[in-house]
Amino acid sequence: MTAADGGLMAIIVNFLPFVAIFVLFYFLMIRPQQKRMKEHRAMIEAIKRGDTVVMSNGMIGKVTRVENEEAMVEIAQGVNVRVVKSMVTEVRNRTAIAANDSKA
Repeated sequence: MTAADGGLMAIIVNFLPFVAIFVLFYFLMIRPQQKRMKEHRAMIEAIKRGDTVVMSNGMIGKVTRVENEEAMVEIAQGVNVRVVKSMVTEVRNRTAIAANDSKA
């Protein structure tokens, strides 16, 4: 019986580093990524008309219409483009005015 107990203990000791690495990956990589994905999904669901958005390609525009999976974004005066909402990376505050704007 002592040989079987030692063998079981050796197997447990051999697999312990793999379990520790998986737990470490979960808390350092998987869990934060899931949290960011949940925040991004909530931000996309909250997009509304008049919001200023930054798209994944770096373009900044103002939302003029929101549909289920798409939004119409005005990137220049009179230039509207349809954008898949999941490609929006940031929603900026509508009331924020840039420092170099002359409007007060």
